[in-house]
Amino acid sequence: MKWIISVVLIAAFSFALCLYFPWWTIAIAAFIVPFLIGIRPGMAFLAGFLSLFLFWGGVSYIISSANNHLLAGKITPLILSSDHSFLIILLTAIIGAVVGGFAALSGSLLRHSIIK
Repeated sequence: MKWIISVVLIAAFSFALCLYFPWWTIAIAAFIVPFLIGIRPGMAFLAGFLSLFLFWGGVSYIISSANNHLLAGKITPLILSSDHSFLIILLTAIIGAVVGGFAALSGSLLRHSIIK
């Protein structure tokens, strides 16, 4: 139950922070939630990874579909040498997920080191 709550809280807190602050505040959100809730490090990594994969993937898809995937279609061949604009959305989601996963893992490990 703590895991599901932390997934939802990380995504919601990341959304709230990204409205007013730079993109890297997702790491702060992913760090704080497992630190306060106190879930195991492996589950914290999965929570941060999954919540920010879904959040960043969803946001990048919404932004890209607003302009009919025009920018993603032009950037994808430059970065990935492919014509599939969905790959740049997937890459964006994976980058956000890795940042969130390691930040959540750090928050959980810090809590466990303080408690011991």
